[in-house]
Amino acid sequence: MPGGAEWIFILLAVVLLFGGKKIPELMKGIGKGVRDFNDAKDSVKKDIEEGMKPKPVAETITTPSI
Repeated sequence: MPGGAEWIFILLAVVLLFGGKKIPELMKGIGKGVRDFNDAKDSVKKDIEEGMKPKPVAETITTPSI
């Protein structure tokens, strides 16, 4: 994990590469991507949990034959 000096260098490189006006758009896109990923992850988790629940079994009544 980068330390303090590395984060400053990374931030400076991002500002130089994208400029001040593009950074909010870039962050918005990254935020949307993370949000979409988390939504998909939660959906898959919910589907798996639903699939693991026991299904109700219909009871059948049989009448004795004579």
